Amino acid sequence: MKTVSVLTQGYGIKSRYYNHFLALFLAVFCIFFAQNAFAGMRILALGDSLTAGYGLLENESFPVKLENALKKRGHKDISVINAGVSGDTTAGGLSRVGWLMAENPDAVIVTLGGNDGLRGLSPKQTRENLKQIILRFKKAKVPVLLAGMMAPPNLGRDYSEKFNGLYGDLAQTYRTLYYPFFLKDVAGKSVLNQSDGIHPNAEGVDKIVTNILPYTEKLLTRVK
Repeated sequence: MKTVSVLTQGYGIKSRYYNHFLALFLAVFCIFFAQNAFAGMRILALGDSLTAGYGLLENESFPVKLENALKKRGHKDISVINAGVSGDTTAGGLSRVGWLMAENPDAVIVTLGGNDGLRGLSPKQTRENLKQIILRFKKAKVPVLLAGMMAPPNLGRDYSEKFNGLYGDLAQTYRTLYYPFFLKDVAGKSVLNQSDGIHPNAEGVDKIVTNILPYTEKLLTRVK
């Protein structure tokens, strides 16, 4: 009986140490998982010159700065693919979706439409192009963050209302994440734009990244 008692006491000591070790292991695992849950993910930034980084150094472009911001937030192995083409419209973006799928993106940020507005293209056609882009990615089970654009005010109130409203409507209809205006806090501010008054400078890109970062992190939680 005495031997059994000693063994039982010893087992109790080992059990307590084991429980402490298990708790420590789980805590470390949770921290590691939180920092690496999105490791190796690829975000496709599909857009025009605003995405491509027109007039900027390569390391000043939106995709590069967004990737760096995500890494600073602990998402170490995430990459943001620059799929921006200067001058591209929503129609051009739609035509590129097929071969962009070869990049095997885990998520996509769509920042198209600015050139549609500048050219006064039909809001109805812009909506249809964006709709098809969204559906193509949804079919491939790639979650979408749709970034809205705004039409130039000189095109009139009727055009602006139809154009500006199509983004929110698409996001609601197709249940995508929605960032209302890609150039929020940047458009119209000379200190944050290049000399053309249209394209953000490096500081302007920093502002865009700061604003859209929480939406991008939410996008990552939708990746399956």
